[in-house]
Amino acid sequence: MLLAVAASIAAAAAFGLKDAMPMVGALPQGLPAPALGGITLDDVAGLVGPAAGIALIAFADTSALSKSLAGRSGIHTSGNQEMGALGIANVASGLLGGFPVCGSSSRTPIALDAGARTPFSGIVAAALVIVFMLVTPGVTAFLPTATLAGVVMVAVSSLVDVKTLFRLVRMSRVETALLGATFLGVAFMGVLQGIVIAIALSLIAFIRRAWDPYRTELASLEDVPGYHDISRHPEGQRVPGLVIARFDAPLFFANGEVFAEHIRSLVANAPGPVKCVIVASEAITDLDTTALDDLVELDDELASQGISLVFAELKGPVKDRLLRFGVSSRFGPDHFFPTVNNAVRNYKRAFGP
Repeated sequence: MLLAVAASIAAAAAFGLKDAMPMVGALPQGLPAPALGGITLDDVAGLVGPAAGIALIAFADTSALSKSLAGRSGIHTSGNQEMGALGIANVASGLLGGFPVCGSSSRTPIALDAGARTPFSGIVAAALVIVFMLVTPGVTAFLPTATLAGVVMVAVSSLVDVKTLFRLVRMSRVETALLGATFLGVAFMGVLQGIVIAIALSLIAFIRRAWDPYRTELASLEDVPGYHDISRHPEGQRVPGLVIARFDAPLFFANGEVFAEHIRSLVANAPGPVKCVIVASEAITDLDTTALDDLVELDDELASQGISLVFAELKGPVKDRLLRFGVSSRFGPDHFFPTVNNAVRNYKRAFGP
């Protein structure tokens, strides 16, 4: 790459191509001095939006790059440390009139291809830039931007992991579609727009999964401890008069009614009269007020049919939220059990074997 850059500079200078094609341009001469003068509140207000966009791009670029390179090297990186270092670098750059920086997916591969192995390479690169600015600031005046683009494209191509792409296609159609949409958004609309599209589509996919999560009924298996998914183990045995339901998502406004309908369906399709419903709640990690209304309505409906609604393995923070919502009188301590086994034993004591 160094030879290609040097040759292109020499060719552009020798053939007088400075005005025939876009050039990177000369470096500013001399060293920058800290300066914050001339900034007004109007400037700050006008820059909030663009700065947020730049921060989003920097976050996405740095996070993806650090994880990718760390995975190849078999090491672990801390996202908090990455972002902290990035923030310090940008504060220093801003004080000296520089532009925002991030862990670039173009500059980093270029440095690696050139032989960089430790952070000391960044210090060497910075020292060389200072030398160029002080001694030969015009060295890049004849560097074609096309050459720089070619260097970046060749370097970034080393990050393309075709095997992982095909593996993703086999594993998840949804994530493959998200990858394709992100690529098209970046290619045809811009980097920021592409990242925003990716985030929006990812949130939609997450809400879609939470709105319609996996849900099932549990049953016991001979010689196997615990209670298991009856759709995967149709030979499982139900406890007469008891429904054990599982719902694999937090309860919130979009799926509260889905949860209630799941319980109603299990009760309606039970082989005999139901006396109690146990909700295996380990996967229920949150609860909002709208879902609580659906839960209270379901409890009233079941109670009118003489059916108790209890919870097993419900996490402490969710119980605390129920207390804050003021329904402790409805869902008292007798409605919660540490395990499904405890809840089933309590049911058998109350209603017989």
